[in-house]
Amino acid sequence: MAGRYFEELLVGEVIEHRLARTITEMDNVLFCALTMNTQPLHLNEDYARKHSEFGRRIVNGIFTLGLAVGITVPELTEGTLVANLGYERVVHPHPLFHGDTLYVTTQVLEKRESRSRPGQGIVRFRHVGRNQDGVVVIEFERTALMWKRRPADAHDAAAPE
Repeated sequence: MAGRYFEELLVGEVIEHRLARTITEMDNVLFCALTMNTQPLHLNEDYARKHSEFGRRIVNGIFTLGLAVGITVPELTEGTLVANLGYERVVHPHPLFHGDTLYVTTQVLEKRESRSRPGQGIVRFRHVGRNQDGVVVIEFERTALMWKRRPADAHDAAAPE
């Protein structure tokens, strides 16, 4: 798997994720429809132009959160995540707009072995999402339960090809 095992994550390490995603109007409208969010700041251009300090629609913040996590999966948790345990300190210092591109970096804040699950460990990450201009659009912390590398996996990884 492409993700990192518990042992491979180093406290203080910063990962600049290669994936990035440009957000379209369709992404935002479909997400709002799927989640039954009728907020006119996301759906009604006329309303947003007249009643928003931004003068146009903004991307749904929960979509931004989900996309930021998704961007991290291939290099961080793909196949190595047991479960996301929680999300904390979610802030949106600047909105995303249709046509913006989201880039994400991750810092490993802390980790510890699980006391009740010997083959797993708990890791706390800090994710920062920026638009194409480098403006921070989302920051949050995530705690995840991660698989530890099993001896058989370590043996297989070291085997010659």
